[in-house]
Amino acid sequence: MDFSFTKEQEMVREMVRDFAQKEIAPIADEIDRTGRFPIEVFEKIGKLGLLGIPFPEKYGGAGGDTTSYILAVEEIGKICGSTGLSFAAAVSLGASPIYAFGTEEQKQQHLIPLAKGESLGAFGLTEPNAGSDAGGTKTKAVFMRDRYVLNGEKCWITNASFARTVIVTAVNGIDEQGKKKISAFIVPTETKGLTIKSNYQKMGVKGSNTTELVLKDVEVPTENILGDPEKGFHQFLSTLDGGRISIAALALGIGRAAYEAALKYSQERKQFNKPIGSFQAIQFKLADMAMELEVASNIIYKAAWLKDNNKPFKKEAAMAKLFASEAATRTCNQSLQIHGGYGYMREYRIERYLRDAKLMEIGEGTSEIQRLVIAREIGCPRS
Repeated sequence: MDFSFTKEQEMVREMVRDFAQKEIAPIADEIDRTGRFPIEVFEKIGKLGLLGIPFPEKYGGAGGDTTSYILAVEEIGKICGSTGLSFAAAVSLGASPIYAFGTEEQKQQHLIPLAKGESLGAFGLTEPNAGSDAGGTKTKAVFMRDRYVLNGEKCWITNASFARTVIVTAVNGIDEQGKKKISAFIVPTETKGLTIKSNYQKMGVKGSNTTELVLKDVEVPTENILGDPEKGFHQFLSTLDGGRISIAALALGIGRAAYEAALKYSQERKQFNKPIGSFQAIQFKLADMAMELEVASNIIYKAAWLKDNNKPFKKEAAMAKLFASEAATRTCNQSLQIHGGYGYMREYRIERYLRDAKLMEIGEGTSEIQRLVIAREIGCPRS
């Protein structure tokens, strides 16, 4: 399979790389230190059309593809994990479900503003007692006359404080087998009864807006049900499959930043009158880092290619997310080790990379869930 990029894809990568260096790099440390959401950066990202990369022009997008989009995620993530995470969530979780499952009216009303960068997208799935077990959703949607009334709680939701709408999953009845029917609803954030809180104190990706949603008698019209109300569970599983490719790309970007810093440091830092990169112990670390990032990039680009060509990609997306996230954490940890005491200091940024990378093993399905997905896809018997 040929993973050489098209001229258009290379142009996107170069444009985003230049933008990230110019607009994000100067404030990346401040974003991490203060936990401030860089709204001014996202206004510029929107004007550049980056939030609409994988969507058709008729919906306000750039008419690009998944590969172009993940290259953008990688380049932004390399500079700032916080900005990269909010960017990825806005496209993969906030806008993509509307494009994939929404009605034409929903696309016109809700997708176009997201693709144009007039708002950020958000997706409310996780609950305090429904993380890896997403089927354990307790938020309820009760039909009353011409609308649904939603009650429940969501946690660790990205971007909701800066979104016009948030997609919320809720139990909408019981099917013939006695299982919960889960539907997705497009909820305007100004709706009465919806409270958005952002009080989390996080280890990393501090500048990415992470919120709690409290829904108390939130009324949503029936036309705001996203797609088939009977297939909400399968819709969000499909959404997560696509999102995992972007999280893998984000992990790759963070890992590349840590690796390049370690390589540069090993050439400059001298001990025993020699660059530390001349010592085999350091060389082996760098070799492992380079190898793992190369392997990660190949499975990520393969998963994106499969998605772009309308081929099954669930297994590859899980593999990409699993391997890239764990490789990024290992790379950041080894980079810190190579830097020694300096790596432990904020000044060298390695500790920021390590803190940011760790979330990639948790968000959009933990490493354990990815292994479960892969096991099922390769035909292992279910427990």
